Amino acid sequence: MDFFEAQARAKKRTSRLVLLFILAVIGTIIAMYAAAVIGLDQARQHRAHRYSQYDYAAAPSSGAGFDWWQPRLFAEVALATLAIVGLGSLYKWSEFSAGGKAVAESVGGRRVDPSTRDLKERQLLNVVEEMAIASGVPVPAVYVLDEEPAINAFAAGLTTHDAVVTVTRGTLEKLNRDELQGVVGHEFSHILNGDMRLNLRIAAIIFGILVLGLVGRGILWSLRGTRVSSRGRGNSGGTVAVILVVGLALIVIGYVGYFFGRLIQAAVSRQREFLADASSVQFTRNPAGITGALKKIGGYALGSTMAHNQSAAIGHFFFAQAFGSGITGLWATHPPLADRIRAVEPTFDGKFFEPPEVVDVDRQSFVGAGLVPPRATAVPAGSPPPLTPATPMPAVAGSSRAATTAIAAIGSLTPAQIANAQLLLDATPPRLRSAAQTTAEARVLICGLLLDGSDEVRTRQREMIARLGADALHILDELQPDLQQIREEHRLPLLQLTLPALRLVPSTALQPFLAVLDDLIRADNQISPFEYALQRILTNTLNLSRAPRAAVVQYYSLNAVVPEIAVVLSVLAGASTSDSAVAPPAFAAGAAQIKLIESQLQFSATSATDLAAFDQALDKLASASLPIKQRTLVAAAHVVQYDGQVLITEFELLRAVAAALDIPMPPLAVVAS
Repeated sequence: MDFFEAQARAKKRTSRLVLLFILAVIGTIIAMYAAAVIGLDQARQHRAHRYSQYDYAAAPSSGAGFDWWQPRLFAEVALATLAIVGLGSLYKWSEFSAGGKAVAESVGGRRVDPSTRDLKERQLLNVVEEMAIASGVPVPAVYVLDEEPAINAFAAGLTTHDAVVTVTRGTLEKLNRDELQGVVGHEFSHILNGDMRLNLRIAAIIFGILVLGLVGRGILWSLRGTRVSSRGRGNSGGTVAVILVVGLALIVIGYVGYFFGRLIQAAVSRQREFLADASSVQFTRNPAGITGALKKIGGYALGSTMAHNQSAAIGHFFFAQAFGSGITGLWATHPPLADRIRAVEPTFDGKFFEPPEVVDVDRQSFVGAGLVPPRATAVPAGSPPPLTPATPMPAVAGSSRAATTAIAAIGSLTPAQIANAQLLLDATPPRLRSAAQTTAEARVLICGLLLDGSDEVRTRQREMIARLGADALHILDELQPDLQQIREEHRLPLLQLTLPALRLVPSTALQPFLAVLDDLIRADNQISPFEYALQRILTNTLNLSRAPRAAVVQYYSLNAVVPEIAVVLSVLAGASTSDSAVAPPAFAAGAAQIKLIESQLQFSATSATDLAAFDQALDKLASASLPIKQRTLVAAAHVVQYDGQVLITEFELLRAVAAALDIPMPPLAVVAS
């Protein structure tokens, strides 16, 4: 899977969605206009009849012709409809701007505590961690829908930094590890393909169209208890009748729009489910995982049907069909189960899983059948110094082209990558993995990774860490033996493991923690590539997870970011060698990958050590279009591998650049030089 190509496809699907939305809104406007013309004509005839009944000389004529085309009325109806639909969509989009957690919580999701002792939840967290580390995605938060006994799951978020993976209680209870891995792999495909943001746009658009129906329902609700005099005081009877007609018309039109909105939801969603299933098989190399989960959905009486009343609004998010698809199947957001299974297992005979206990869900409720387990409770748990050049350290496997190979692997998940992630996790000391799961210990763990080799500097750093709390130094001393044994290639994966816990740190405690990190890094008056990478990845991930809507595209031209690309390549060239004579040709090797602006890119020895300029350049490039980010990363990879090898520190710095651009880069297997 090509990450950048997949993102481009997602953008094309977004364009098609906009076109479908425009057509649906036009249809809604026409229906609204027709209802308004008919309603006004009926009101005119009612007034004419009432006047003639009392023989008023001034009674308006009832013989006027019926005029379908009334430009002023059409303009008023169109503006009113656009305003209602637009405001409704913006309202729902603003709700989703909090990121994936807003979607999970809207359907009753409970966040799984990273330190949970529930064996099923622990297994789920381990699978998600493996997938995240293998793909280079920040480890997503994990949610469980405790009140949902069916088998289903979804991924949601605006960016990879605020993504969440949500599964039902039925998924945890009914699937084995291979099947769970297949489902999670399917959801990671949506994360890597850029489907999540599109899903949120669809949900917001459908809500905007449905608002008309909600307005009509509100109008009718406001008429409850209204009495109309039979003797006819004024024109109250006619007014109420008109309001009643308007309310009914809005409900009908709103749900007509809702019907077409569901068709949009289905049209955009169906085909990509086959791609996600295929990607899951590609990731795990275990077709039985994804097909086993699908067969169990087909075999259990509850299947994948969701009980929460908000689930239909996000039906296109789910792993399998979450609500009824209508008699004709027009509303189906997913292909039939048998078709999905045969796409992976051509010899499928049509027989689904046979559950050990059969429940008649038409006559027995979920709760009565004992299929809704009790809600689980979670177990408590000044100017920067210059960047120092790289020093000889272990080199990355396949060193001569390791960096460009890593760029090519972005967005992919292979069995080798998952196996490598499992090795990294297995080699991480249990005490450190445990510390990564709680907010208090995760902060100390990150600080421990930054301790200096000098006793004098370390003493000052311990005083800084003590600012995190009374137990901070005690925790540090517990972790210290394992921290001293940790290998270079384990440091950034360990950082990834702490992200779910660190996202839970309150804002009041987060800023003091980041301030301590900054002081620890500056304690020796120099910044190593690893220190910069850790700080940049951590702050970027936490900031975007709290404000995902901040990630917007502002620059579409390479010419608009020439100075910033030059700064990034200069810093990488300076940090990848201790020989100042090698930096310019290394820079030139990277610049040659961007032919359009190659002549404008100039190496700067001053910029090569200016981290403030480096930060500013990355911040601006983060707002560039995806093709610009791709070319910048490719150029950066050629810079760091110019001398024929890629050191771990260089690769960590390259991953920091990728993280700043919101592009997941997987780790590579490392061998000692």
